[in-house]
Amino acid sequence: MKTVIVTGGCGFIGSHFVRRLIRRTFFRVVNLDKLTYAGDLFRLGDVTEGERYRMVKGDIADRDLVREVFEEEWPWGVVNFAAESHVDRSILDPLPFLHSNILGVQNLLEAARRHLVRRFIQISTDEVYGDADGKGAFDEGCSLNPSSPYAATKAAADLLSKAYSRTYGVPVLIVRSTNNYGPYQFPEKFIPLLIGNALRKEELPIYGDGAQRRDWLYVEDNAEAILRVMETGQAGSTYNVGTGEERSNLEVVHTICRLLAEETGEDLEALLRRIRFVADRPGHDRRYFLVTEKIAKEVGWTPSVSFELGLQRTVRWYVNNKSWTESILSGEYRDYYTAVYVKEWATKGSR
Repeated sequence: MKTVIVTGGCGFIGSHFVRRLIRRTFFRVVNLDKLTYAGDLFRLGDVTEGERYRMVKGDIADRDLVREVFEEEWPWGVVNFAAESHVDRSILDPLPFLHSNILGVQNLLEAARRHLVRRFIQISTDEVYGDADGKGAFDEGCSLNPSSPYAATKAAADLLSKAYSRTYGVPVLIVRSTNNYGPYQFPEKFIPLLIGNALRKEELPIYGDGAQRRDWLYVEDNAEAILRVMETGQAGSTYNVGTGEERSNLEVVHTICRLLAEETGEDLEALLRRIRFVADRPGHDRRYFLVTEKIAKEVGWTPSVSFELGLQRTVRWYVNNKSWTESILSGEYRDYYTAVYVKEWATKGSR
């Protein structure tokens, strides 16, 4: 049986991946998660600790802890989801992003080097390429040009991973996916924020003119893509993951309103009237778009869930799980929400 250390396995994408990996009977999962505001044990409430699953609470930047876990497990593979992941928060305070996304990744890479890990999967983002507005789609060979502190730290982690691959021979694979959505996503992110606000009959804030374009990827599709890269991808390679379909933010909010009206019976026009355009995010990229032929050709992955179906499943999940969302909307979340959408970035030196 192959042991895989999954960092950040109680996070949004990480939890979907852990559940999928455990369904492969020849893998054992060690979940190393700091359990920050965005990590939640409830996401894996149906996964029981035992022979094939171990939960360890800890920080990937804690060198002693990471060394201890690696020495106990001598893992076959590492999949690193652990990260500070929200662009807005990186604008308000970049320091935690440097701690987790750079120092933490270097710590994991060093442990992987010393313990002869066979596969190291670094979970990255399409945002490392920067703004695609007025340009073609980005393939894996394009240069990195990040715009936000978050994207800059993820780009740094990618470069560190590549350096460990070339210098030390660590078998690194990098996965860069487009915007994910689906059940259990923390409500500060665009789609669950809008769904939650709509269910609470609050305003639906949209940055700028709402014309920013994104490729939306259902989280289960991404989890399967990462698993296939881990199993059959070429060490030293980078893989873009996306659907090849673009939508504006305004299109997305209109679709959410329509699906919520169908699901709850609320008046569609009343939902649409709650849309409010707010000050744009500083340095906001207008467009992300990826070339994804490589992952289809080399590991045989293509998306299986359409945006309409995926968003319908997501809306239905949030409608049926209001208690989960409400349980994590702490005072800290409200402070963040006020800084971004009420004070509109006029805090912590963001102007």
